[in-house]
Amino acid sequence: MSENTGAGHAAASYRTAGVDIDAGDRAVELMKEWVKKARRPEVLGGLGGFAGLFDASALKRYERPLLASATDGVGTKVDIARRMGVYDTIGHDLVAMVMDDIVVCGAEPLFMTDYICVGKVHPERVAAIVKGIAEGCVLAGCALVGGETAEHPGLLGEDDFDVAGAGTGVVEADRQLGPDRIRKGDRVVAMAASGLHSNGYSLVRHVLLNQAGLALESRIDELGRTLGEELLEPTRIYSLDCLALIRTTEVHAFSHVTGGGLAANLARVVPDGLHAVVDRSTWSPAPVFDLVGRTGSVERLELERTLNMGVGMIAIVPEESTDAALTTLADRGVDAWVAGEITDRGEHGTGAALVGDYAS
Repeated sequence: MSENTGAGHAAASYRTAGVDIDAGDRAVELMKEWVKKARRPEVLGGLGGFAGLFDASALKRYERPLLASATDGVGTKVDIARRMGVYDTIGHDLVAMVMDDIVVCGAEPLFMTDYICVGKVHPERVAAIVKGIAEGCVLAGCALVGGETAEHPGLLGEDDFDVAGAGTGVVEADRQLGPDRIRKGDRVVAMAASGLHSNGYSLVRHVLLNQAGLALESRIDELGRTLGEELLEPTRIYSLDCLALIRTTEVHAFSHVTGGGLAANLARVVPDGLHAVVDRSTWSPAPVFDLVGRTGSVERLELERTLNMGVGMIAIVPEESTDAALTTLADRGVDAWVAGEITDRGEHGTGAALVGDYAS
């Protein structure tokens, strides 16, 4: 006697359950050309293997190589990309969030993998996301050695997606940067952000889209473009700029300004007994920061602990290295300036503090 558990129903398949293997295969074919552009000589094999291979014999030139790793995503900025139907820039954000964390310790980015989760595989859309990741890897000087695209029907809507990534870099042990190198009198060199980068979008979306009801397609005069274009501006990737600084002058530490804002991230690399004082009057944040603050009646301190306020990366250098650092960054097209210095703990306590008012 046979048992029929599917009486009255069509035969089930992975496709009827919502997963389209053929669409996934087409997405892989479309992304291959972009992954090829994000290679390094140490990468072995091509796309499609179970694991990405990186020739570790390249590390023999190091006396004591330290591997640095990081993983991250881009948060709710993906919602802006989805609403705008623009998918080829969010990958830049992903690479920046991962590889600019890795370079903080002085490590050279080596390779990266990505994870893309979607409600439904739209091959061209997935390929566009990977295109952005590959282009970001080129800007960071690392290879994209592989990744995963997962289709989650029933958990995500057909147009929903999220991205995450993990990266690896390497630094010589005796060249590792960090708090131990920082000295009183060091200068805090700020590198300009390209915009909001990839942090604080829950606040930004709540204020501008939900509370104020602004349309992403609306042109905002003070921004000089549409709101959507401003919010999708890719995160600046500083990895190669930081490595250039290390090659050309003395650097004691870097700080990647992400979630928590400038002061909190800078405090992470300031040693006990010293303090970083940053003068707001040395720069004027881009109009988008004022737009968020003014529209949502967000207090300045709340803005500063949520958004980067126009500074995406910090380099802490000896006073005598300041001119060389600024020259190197200017030559690379990075807007940078001396924003503060390292002092004794004093009246501001430990960590880092912003003082004064922003330049008008």
